[in-house]
Amino acid sequence: MATHARRAPDAPTPGDGYVQSFARGLEVIRSFSAEASEQTLSEVAARSGLTRAGARRILLTLQTLGYVEGDGKLYRLTPRILDLGFAYLTSMPIWNLAEPVMERLADAVGESCSAAVLDGTDIVYVLRVHTHKIVSLNLNVGTRLPAYCTSLGRVLLSGLDDAEVKARLKASGLRANTRHTATEPAEILARVQQVRRQGWALVNQELEEGLISIAAPVRNRSGAVIAALNVSGQANRTSATVMKEQLLPKLRAAADEVSSLLLRAGRG
Repeated sequence: MATHARRAPDAPTPGDGYVQSFARGLEVIRSFSAEASEQTLSEVAARSGLTRAGARRILLTLQTLGYVEGDGKLYRLTPRILDLGFAYLTSMPIWNLAEPVMERLADAVGESCSAAVLDGTDIVYVLRVHTHKIVSLNLNVGTRLPAYCTSLGRVLLSGLDDAEVKARLKASGLRANTRHTATEPAEILARVQQVRRQGWALVNQELEEGLISIAAPVRNRSGAVIAALNVSGQANRTSATVMKEQLLPKLRAAADEVSSLLLRAGRG
């Protein structure tokens, strides 16, 4: 007797809430990867399992919306595609788990602590633990700052390859916030490469005079940088040396703990 596989009662099918065109659009987006960052129409169709006509319609739609760019022959994703993942990162329950870790860190070092994710050329704060010490910048959840001149940004940029870092810097509108700010793309890239090697970033008064900060990465299961934590303080009460020697070990331990929480929560 022939047997037939039974579909689960709640499995989505066309006609009961399943939007096939949307699913095909996601397949087109997923067809791009590090190994296939640029593709022809035929390659997109083959990798997504669509006809050339179907793939073309979806590519043109994504191009109109700003998620894909192309020259008529090759197509590639734009940085705007990160918006799709950014909403998830900022709403992840992991930040509820991370808050006690950062509160303990702030108590241990006596300085404010923050967590941020990368959104295009900016960092966006997703968690902030204040101390009672006076700070010049008013930073809160949702605050955006340029990635190129912040410790959180340098750590987050270090998780990208050099070509992508260059692209972000080119789109950043680099300017000197202070006399200490690095504004030459080659110099900033070199500093990002150093951060990638050493696993942390220290920025000394590049965002604002008198503000020093140090940051470390939060990683997922594969080791990719998905967020960053930092400690910031005023130059009149701390120094780069104190941050590296006394605060960095505690910061890295906290970042590692948040990474572990991410894994245990099944979100890494």
